[in-house]
Amino acid sequence: MAKCEICNKSISYGNKLSITRSHISKRTSRTWKPNLRTVKTIINGEPKKIKVCAKCLRSGKVTKA
Repeated sequence: MAKCEICNKSISYGNKLSITRSHISKRTSRTWKPNLRTVKTIINGEPKKIKVCAKCLRSGKVTKA
């Protein structure tokens, strides 16, 4: 399953709305996936590859190896 190992961000579920003639006529389900990157990081003194979302990478929560 797609999940960030730092902040536990995972798949979100919701509705896709079809709007025609100023009325919502159909609702279908859809998913939003997190923007994950595989990054080589140092954890407990050892280099490991983990899946991290782009927000955690930008904010500096992960130190790259």
